[in-house]
Amino acid sequence: MNVTRKDIDALNVVLTVEIDQEDVAPQVEKVLTDYRKRASIPGFRKGNIPMGVVKKQYGQAVLVDEVNKRLQTSLNDYLNNEKIDILGNPLPVPIDTLDWTADSFSFDFELGLAPEVEVKLPNKRSVIRYDIQADDKFVDEQLERLQKQYGSLTPTTETTSSTELTVGVHFEGVEENKSATITVDELKSKKALTKLKNATIGEVVTLSTKGLFKEEYVLRRVMGTVPEKAIELSLTLQERNARGLAELDQEFFDKVFGKDAVKTVSECKDKLRADAMGHFETQSNQKFVNDMTEHLIDNTKFSLPSDFLKKWMQTVGENPISAEEAEAEYTKSERGLRYQLIESKLIQEHNLQISREEIESFAKELLQKQMAQFGRADVSDEELTEVAGRILGNQEEVKRISDQVMSEKMRQLFLEKGNIKVKKVNFDTFIKEASKK
Repeated sequence: MNVTRKDIDALNVVLTVEIDQEDVAPQVEKVLTDYRKRASIPGFRKGNIPMGVVKKQYGQAVLVDEVNKRLQTSLNDYLNNEKIDILGNPLPVPIDTLDWTADSFSFDFELGLAPEVEVKLPNKRSVIRYDIQADDKFVDEQLERLQKQYGSLTPTTETTSSTELTVGVHFEGVEENKSATITVDELKSKKALTKLKNATIGEVVTLSTKGLFKEEYVLRRVMGTVPEKAIELSLTLQERNARGLAELDQEFFDKVFGKDAVKTVSECKDKLRADAMGHFETQSNQKFVNDMTEHLIDNTKFSLPSDFLKKWMQTVGENPISAEEAEAEYTKSERGLRYQLIESKLIQEHNLQISREEIESFAKELLQKQMAQFGRADVSDEELTEVAGRILGNQEEVKRISDQVMSEKMRQLFLEKGNIKVKKVNFDTFIKEASKK
């Protein structure tokens, strides 16, 4: 058995694996001997079949199987021993015909090599990290939203920007009518506003989904989906209500925050501000990691064995795909692949390892936050450890949490080593700037 290497270029290699009959003959003989004991062939008693008959019937199939096993072993051993880092998997070069009676067999495999990657931290151009502030305007808006949520509804004939309209929703393809509540200030279409303002209870108003609402999520809330193209909605006006604001009293505070957790308006606003800042930090962190990731992809230059990868993509799935489909798939996945190589390099250079203890600790933190959302703030460490242990018995969960732990390690690395510009903004400004990129 012999493996030889031919470099096509810096990123493409052909390995030739030669296997002699004598390399696999002992294992072939062993398998056929076992077949002889177990096989059932008409005209012969089980266990007394002549070896010549067994070889004639099963010999080539067993030989092919053993050669394939030896090929995989030879390739893996060679790649490991030579420390060759590849992308994808080795691709066998098709053979038109193969003489299985020959003394030796030769097989060629195409390899796509992983490129050398040099990641520069600190990055030359700074990346913004947003420090999002919950200003007074935001806190007041959140407080008013909660007052509306817990306030009373009163039927009205007037339609103002804050009027709530309950409508029956029907559109082509939906089997049953559904109801939804919208506020007038969520409408973007002036035509829709006029029609709904003048509609009487029970009247059906037909409107186009195009430009109907200011935000797409409202259309999703109303329909349960967002159609690919504009369609007509039939809205039956069921109720027109004015929502009064809840009083800022202890009953309101208890409903929102729990019994006696907040006792004054000032404490209420402080709690809303703190909760918002925690939420903002999560959004800011995600935005920062995304922006740094995109920056590194754009500014870390290296070549990929693209032709090999496209060819490999045609074969890697359960069902082969065409060259055109592989081209499209490669275009979609190229940036992700580039970042995988960049991240791998950073992990190696900065020795970013993940321990089992870190995974368990992270899982317990997630559980604690989730339980707190359901009012369980006093969960014991023993219970958290027990539940986390059950979760981490699932390898998919282990991988998911490991990815989150590594993502946090990368964020900390970016904060420590990266060229960063901190920008203090309110939430509205953050949303506007985030939507530009």
